[in-house]
Amino acid sequence: MNKSDLIKEAIYLLSSIIEIPSFSQEENRVSEFLCDYIKAKGFTPQKIGNNLLFNRKEIQNVPTILLNSHIDTVKPVSTWTKDPLKANIVNDKIYGLGSNDAGASLVTLLLTTLNLPVSQKYNLVFCASAEEEISGKNGITQVLNLYENKFDLAIVGEPTSMQPAVAEKGLMVLDVFSAGKAGHAAREEGINAIYEALDDILWFKNYSFKKVSPFLGLVKMSVTQINAGTQHNVIPDSCSFVVDIRGNGCYTNNEILNIISDNIKSKAIPRSTRLNSSQIESSHPIYKRLLEQGYKPFGSPTLSDQALMPFPSIKMGPGNSSRSHTADEYICIQEIEDALDKYYNLLNGLEL
Repeated sequence: MNKSDLIKEAIYLLSSIIEIPSFSQEENRVSEFLCDYIKAKGFTPQKIGNNLLFNRKEIQNVPTILLNSHIDTVKPVSTWTKDPLKANIVNDKIYGLGSNDAGASLVTLLLTTLNLPVSQKYNLVFCASAEEEISGKNGITQVLNLYENKFDLAIVGEPTSMQPAVAEKGLMVLDVFSAGKAGHAAREEGINAIYEALDDILWFKNYSFKKVSPFLGLVKMSVTQINAGTQHNVIPDSCSFVVDIRGNGCYTNNEILNIISDNIKSKAIPRSTRLNSSQIESSHPIYKRLLEQGYKPFGSPTLSDQALMPFPSIKMGPGNSSRSHTADEYICIQEIEDALDKYYNLLNGLEL
């Protein structure tokens, strides 16, 4: 397929998936559409739940590279001025829900998989994954549970302006509970659970983890929600608050949790510890190739399916993260063209 036809195909594919609602946990229709498309190209895709993957060519005793992006979207915000489920092309921009996050990455990685010369010294697997926006257990985790040791490297398609994120912050959300004793607010009685929580809240605000990542900086902790009390004249006997924690790769989530537990009086319960930060070593062949081709590696503060991959990975795709989850989300056609060129040049002839 020549370059002009490839770009037209990318626009067709992206426009098609924009117009198929694919909110998290409701991705079946878009998965079926992509399944039919891949079958028409002569391959046999495998569906695992709403996830879809295929191996372009199975070669024995060589590394396997995973090209992955997600098919689910968030629900549209109320301030869209265009129909979010209609692909609108205006002034070289394709508007539509999921166009930037991460439809453009998805279609350009799929077309790269289909059109890269078959002479590569590695297996190439494409995976369109579900439930990325909610870090769901029926997304990429479902695939990796079946193919735990299959992959040696992943390129995760997310909007990064086609610069490579070689490190990504993790996520751990804590529910923290402080206990007191109820009493009448007019008298000197009871133990105020809000006051009991204050020292711990200030600890989260002021504590600084010692280890600093060159790409991801410090571990970041933010108290984002608080709840206490039943009415104005009752001393609250319980106070709960939520803490958003972004790991920096120098600590696992469990290590962070242990440090927190050693320093606060309240009880901290993690919703999950599985979304760890990630970083690829500078000695890895893909890292060296990125530098050779003039890329500028960086550390990403936002979470993706990278967090669930226990093998080397980078995050890289067309578009800009600031457009994600916003009204009138769009991708530029020039960004799609640029991604097709850069993915091809990065992967063609790569040796692991």
